[in-house]
Amino acid sequence: MTGRQVIFDTETTGLQAELGHRITEIGCVELIDLAPTGRELRLLIDPERDIDAEAEAITGLTRAMLRGKPKFADIADQLVAFFGDSPIVAHNAGFDMGFINMELRRCGRAPIEASRFLDSAAMAREKFPGSPASLDALCKRFGISLESRTHHGALIDAYLLAEVWLELHGGREQALGLLGEERAAGVVMFSPRPPRPRPLAARVSPAEAEAHARFVAELKDPVWSRLGSHAPGA
Repeated sequence: MTGRQVIFDTETTGLQAELGHRITEIGCVELIDLAPTGRELRLLIDPERDIDAEAEAITGLTRAMLRGKPKFADIADQLVAFFGDSPIVAHNAGFDMGFINMELRRCGRAPIEASRFLDSAAMAREKFPGSPASLDALCKRFGISLESRTHHGALIDAYLLAEVWLELHGGREQALGLLGEERAAGVVMFSPRPPRPRPLAARVSPAEAEAHARFVAELKDPVWSRLGSHAPGA
């Protein structure tokens, strides 16, 4: 799959847009040929209502934190411009589509056509029938680190979904094949990873390191001695 797509995720005050729940956070990540470009959008939004206790516990967002943030009508132009006319990828897309279209209607805008939304959860269920298709489960399946996910945040989850979406289409090797030499040379940027909370312990003991050094010193005419400036330590 080539071209531009937008990975999209929302956090909300509750689970049901039809009962008046609102969006509290939006996260978007731009993809070109399945790989993140580094262009992103994160918006915190004043929902103009209370947040359910369960949603607050999951997202860490409180009513007090969001009071005074832009209302959805204030950021609608920015969001629609970021979407452009690209396909929009969301996990359980019906949920996010329902909320974004509810918000667009509230401020007098046309909803986004359902045909533009691509559902990564539906694709995962089709690809792995009978297996869990949550974002967490798919990250574990594909070996994608969840270290950065200290809570459910829209932009954090959008970056995780970008990596899952890539894996659902064949993995990073497939993406590099689509990108060609110029992008593979370093234009594409993947989501940053925080440093480990604790560095990994060394697996080589001092005695082993000393024994290895003695072994290397006793080698006769090692190959790297014939490589000139390319020799170790040169």
